[in-house]
Amino acid sequence: MKQKITIALSGNPNAGKTTVFNAITGAHQHIANYPGVTVEKKYGTVIHKGREIEVVDLPGTYSLTAYSLEELVARNFVIDERPDLVVDIVDASSLDRHLYLAVQFKELGVPLVIALNMMDTAESRGIIIDAEALSSQFGAPVVPMVARSNKGIQDLLDKVVALADEKPRWEAAPISYGMDIDHAISKISEIIEASRIYDKKYPSWWRALKCLEMDSQITDLLNRDPELGQEIKAICEDIYKHTMSTLEEEPEAIIADHRYGYIAGITKKVVKRKIESRINLSDKIDKVLTNRIIGPFIMVAILYGMYSFTFWASELPILCLEAFFDGLTRIVLTVVPEGIVQSLIVSGMIGGVGGVLGFVPLIMFMFFAIAIMEDSGYMARVAYMLDRVLRWFGLHGNSVIALIVSGGISGGCAVPGVMATRVLRDPKERLATLLVIPFMNCGAKLPVYALLIGAFFSGDKARIMFILTLLSWLFALFAAKVLRATVLKGPKTSFVMELPPYRAPTLRGLLIHTWERTWQYIKKAGTVILALSVVLWAMMTFPGLSEKEIAGFEKTRKEMTETFLRSPEVKGLITSEKDIAALNEMVRAGVNGETPPELFPNNRDLAMVAQTASELKHGETDRQKRDERYLKAASHYRAFRGRIDYHDRLQQQTALKGTIAGWIGERLETITRPLGFEYRTNIALLGGFAAKEVVVSTLGTAYSLGEVDPEQTGSLSERLKNDPGWNPLQAFTLIVFTMLYVPCIATVISIRRETSWAWAGFSILFNLVAAYAVSLCIRQVGLALGF
Repeated sequence: MKQKITIALSGNPNAGKTTVFNAITGAHQHIANYPGVTVEKKYGTVIHKGREIEVVDLPGTYSLTAYSLEELVARNFVIDERPDLVVDIVDASSLDRHLYLAVQFKELGVPLVIALNMMDTAESRGIIIDAEALSSQFGAPVVPMVARSNKGIQDLLDKVVALADEKPRWEAAPISYGMDIDHAISKISEIIEASRIYDKKYPSWWRALKCLEMDSQITDLLNRDPELGQEIKAICEDIYKHTMSTLEEEPEAIIADHRYGYIAGITKKVVKRKIESRINLSDKIDKVLTNRIIGPFIMVAILYGMYSFTFWASELPILCLEAFFDGLTRIVLTVVPEGIVQSLIVSGMIGGVGGVLGFVPLIMFMFFAIAIMEDSGYMARVAYMLDRVLRWFGLHGNSVIALIVSGGISGGCAVPGVMATRVLRDPKERLATLLVIPFMNCGAKLPVYALLIGAFFSGDKARIMFILTLLSWLFALFAAKVLRATVLKGPKTSFVMELPPYRAPTLRGLLIHTWERTWQYIKKAGTVILALSVVLWAMMTFPGLSEKEIAGFEKTRKEMTETFLRSPEVKGLITSEKDIAALNEMVRAGVNGETPPELFPNNRDLAMVAQTASELKHGETDRQKRDERYLKAASHYRAFRGRIDYHDRLQQQTALKGTIAGWIGERLETITRPLGFEYRTNIALLGGFAAKEVVVSTLGTAYSLGEVDPEQTGSLSERLKNDPGWNPLQAFTLIVFTMLYVPCIATVISIRRETSWAWAGFSILFNLVAAYAVSLCIRQVGLALGF
């Protein structure tokens, strides 16, 4: 008895395959790529009745003909890896359509189990299915189930174990496609079996069938033997001419008709309908949610509600994480001696990765909200409604899927979005979609938005985020319109889309989907972003200031201190550098409301100066009640403190400008000065080419380098908000530039794989020019309006 059982889960999109996979494997899941391609491979394990079952989640597909990469990957896995069983997930409420894939598995001879999912939906529509009769008629075990509520999962696993123990053989079970097609298949099959290049892993009858369907992979395989290929090609051409002249149909269409006829014959015997004509619940809901007039308004309200929920729910966890990293920074500054190691930990690691991980709650709640939209079936309605808009801008209806996957509702990723364009048959529509995908608000851009929105638009977080979503769509669609009217001019093709029924999402499914995506984000922060943060820290640290320059700054600082101590305003009150250090501590404590003068009985004069300086900072001093000596000393001290702070910032900026990254950032200022970007922002944007999250980590590093007071640390949002070089207009300009400028390197490589280096280079240049032009307009208009 074979101890380990391998099963492949297959099924049409929206059949509930992912729900079944999650219900079987739970948290025991892994994600990889299929060999040689970038299609995601999910697999997991479960122990049932003492047997280990490995479950492979195949890409959702409608058929086994190699029209798309997903269909090819699913077919190749089944043929090459030979799983013990294939479990085909079938939507019981759409049995006729979903059994089409099962029929093709039967043709191939795969040991098959049919998982009859969504039985509750079928019953609610008045559909009654006799599972035993279906099993008998189709010749494969059938397990009724409702995966989202875990009904039937154990029965399915029982059936898998029982059938695997029988060691079923691969036996092709062909159906009849009419006398002409059947005769052609027999002739081609005989030729294939007689060939010296016959590969027995493909049944000869099935390969003959695929030749008539003009399956490119199989015909290419046969062409390895030129003589064989020509003979089979002649038969295929003859049957094509014959069917076209007699039936006015291509062989492929006739084969599909006979498959559906075979299915119809089975369903007539096994399916009963209580009510033949009825509008089901999903149709009733769609009359409102997809209405041409009110549907878009409802969609806008739902998206706005999603952003409001995301920012509201994540506010407290983000503050807690900021406090955690702030405390961690203080501990490191206290424990680790000042020097390179301290700078690496505080600025390179905590300042970099901490700035990105601080937004994990926001990312998590955003993914949770998106999972609700996906699992309920509403996301498909969003795509359906947006199709009307996309067509006007020259894009195909299927483009909306790629754009949403890329972050059209926020939180996606451009890489799978690029791969999702494979469903577009027209090359110009596909290229146009590929080139505007980087404009979408992917999950990597969200930390940049969250950072700047939190710092400068804290009172309107949801509104600003909603505006950014609209802007990303607006820019993408107008860019598509320009491309389709110029370099990619061509006709539009038709679009048909399946709308799955509405379903109540399960908490388990939502949590699994949310955790999968959030974990990918955390893993990226702990690996790629950490490595990039350390590299960028090194570039922003070395070579730095020379010993001569450091000595010059120290000399200036000492002269400023001595001048201050000799001034008549502080005579008798502040007499040494030790007094200045104590005063700094007391002012800090006084500002925090922690230390009244009574706690410094040994130097009451110094304490009174500290309290007066704190009150002056907040405009609370009553000059009539305060001793003139303390007022003068406090005012002079605050002026001195300002000069010292300016001197320290100057030293920090000079040190940063003397590094490799600083040199690059300064050279770019010539180009970015009209946008208001200074060298530190330029460095961050350069890092963002590797991954957009690096913009946040690099800003965190750049604004935490230098002498850091353990008591004056704070979140990056606070540091930017308090920096005189930043304001709301500057923040919004950077947000828009980040939204539009060059795709990350992973997206560029994906575009290259799907097209060529020429189009990948065009994408970089196109996005960069668009980002610069739009950001320049925003900046100049904002300045003209006095923002």
